[in-house]
Amino acid sequence: MYTRDTLAVILGGGRGTRLAPLTLARCKPAINLAGKFRLIDVPVSNCINSQVRKIFVVTQFLSAGLHRHLFQTYRFDRFSDGFVEVLAAEQTPTSTHWFQGTADAIRQSLSYIIEWNIEYVLILSGDQLYAMDYGRLIDQHTQTGADITVSTLPAPAEDVYRMGIMQMDGDGRLVNFVEKPEDPAVQEALVTDEQTMKRFGVDPRGRRHLGSMGIYVFSRKALVELLSEGRFTDFGREVIPAALESHKVFGYVYDGFWEDIGTIESYYQVNLSLTEPVPPFNFHDEHWPIYTHPRSLPGVKVVGGNIERAVLCEGAIVDHANVEHSIIGVRGRVRNGSKIKNSLILGADYYDSAKEGQDRGLLRRESVSDIPLGIGRDVEIEGAILDKNTRIGDGVKITPRYDEPDWEGDGYYVRSGIVIIPRGGVIEPGRVI
Repeated sequence: MYTRDTLAVILGGGRGTRLAPLTLARCKPAINLAGKFRLIDVPVSNCINSQVRKIFVVTQFLSAGLHRHLFQTYRFDRFSDGFVEVLAAEQTPTSTHWFQGTADAIRQSLSYIIEWNIEYVLILSGDQLYAMDYGRLIDQHTQTGADITVSTLPAPAEDVYRMGIMQMDGDGRLVNFVEKPEDPAVQEALVTDEQTMKRFGVDPRGRRHLGSMGIYVFSRKALVELLSEGRFTDFGREVIPAALESHKVFGYVYDGFWEDIGTIESYYQVNLSLTEPVPPFNFHDEHWPIYTHPRSLPGVKVVGGNIERAVLCEGAIVDHANVEHSIIGVRGRVRNGSKIKNSLILGADYYDSAKEGQDRGLLRRESVSDIPLGIGRDVEIEGAILDKNTRIGDGVKITPRYDEPDWEGDGYYVRSGIVIIPRGGVIEPGRVI
């Protein structure tokens, strides 16, 4: 299989400013997903499931937590040539700069990449949710004799401005590529007709553009040729448009679920969608598992209450509370009389010493506050994201602010109307937000 001749490089070094405050203490690929996973688990798992076992993760910004997660989670046995290794930004005799963009990150890591005896380099993003067999992508790359293959999917009109938009000829070769076009005239010029969509096995359903997924396969020689000169810093804005003139660039059409988790709103909506009876992404597919750090934690305990359209993760305790259309993360605690609706409770990294006698069996470390870790009694939370290790006092009320602009309050943030309590935040009893 061609996957044995492929090395994957996952880009995980961005600041993720649009996901702040969730990225104030971690890089974007380390953010929690579905209560128990990290965003980085998605591309790594896709690689493993696709038999791509040589994996580098390029990191730069607030990366310590991501490094720890990768080290604790992904270990291959001694009879395999597979690995998941970190390539951290570093100063070298030829460069003393931070990564200036996606292409620059690969260029600065190129010496580590090309020393492997591989033919193809698979470049991936660390902040997307999808399930793709990269083996099919690589097979098409080899069959067409492409130097570069760009993975693409049909894009609705509202997403065109935030994606790289491409056009292909009848053989699938790219003839045009514009990164994030905002001009309506340019967008209209990049329309792919319905018959061409169908020729590539896509039911258009009103989608008139083909958008880049930020997933690329490069033949080793082409990657070195395009990056060695040092002219380009970004794949979408520079490398791919320039390569159309000098190399064979093809598109690979994918028409499954894919979401770029780049904003608080998209992060919130994608996570809540996983609580639906038939979610858009299937974490329950035993033939395509998403891997993460294994934990020796007890199952969920529900003492009483009402649970409806919710995801409850291991180690969580719900004690006579109502949880509706929400996610309760690992070690999450919801106490008596509380109501959680349309919210993400990201859980905790540990159990602490609680002040309640019934909690003494959960002793892990000394409490840093008189308010126990988790959600107190008679709390009402709606339209919120509570980051890890937060402490919400009794009687607190948090409601969404959909009619207000983004702003910051005392101990909380509002983004797209969603109230966010940052990592380790403490909200005093009785407070109304």
